[in-house]
Amino acid sequence: MFAAEFFTLPTSLAQFAPQFSADTRPWEWLKRIGPALVAYQFESGLSAVPPGVHIEGSVYLHPTVKLPAYATIIGPAWIGARTEIRPGAYIRGNVIVGEDCVLGNACEFKNCLLLDRVQVPHFSYVGDSILGNDAHLGAGVVCSNLRLDQAEIVLQLNDQNHATGLRKMGAIVGDKAEVGCNAVLMPGTLLGRRALVMPLTSFGGYLAEGTIARDRPSISRVARRD
Repeated sequence: MFAAEFFTLPTSLAQFAPQFSADTRPWEWLKRIGPALVAYQFESGLSAVPPGVHIEGSVYLHPTVKLPAYATIIGPAWIGARTEIRPGAYIRGNVIVGEDCVLGNACEFKNCLLLDRVQVPHFSYVGDSILGNDAHLGAGVVCSNLRLDQAEIVLQLNDQNHATGLRKMGAIVGDKAEVGCNAVLMPGTLLGRRALVMPLTSFGGYLAEGTIARDRPSISRVARRD
């Protein structure tokens, strides 16, 4: 299982490409977000920031980023062209965002990579996660990133256990995957390209490309998407 099966790094993030190899495990990308930002030479593209927007640390905002009246952005963070940050967004370090994304009102982002055209419009938590191109999270979606026992995240794939080396790991969401309102993605969730998790669903594990998860995974019906 490789990152290329889930998403394609867009040209808008080409400068970070050396850190994100397509032929490595997708969860290894989480470990490269911090080093990618450390290697970047920061300079902000914005000349004016609304007084209610608090910026702290190393932050790059493309000149076309749309800022709200109030938000908090703590670096290191890199936000690409035409991305919209909505009121009350909280960006708290090690965040890379591509072009034409929406970082919604009252949403929190931490140690995450958002590729192009990602939509996270309302009341979500995205921590230690990767969202692929055109991925969409409905209102209130939570990417849970820490087991209750705080043990290492171990993934069960094809009847084999894969140690991630991560104590915190949220969701790996493939290109064009969608998660319905108020769903919870358990720590270490992987959603393939065009996978869909229905609203109000608590889902953990691996959902293959083009499939749909309904209800709880232990009793759920998982079907192919057309």
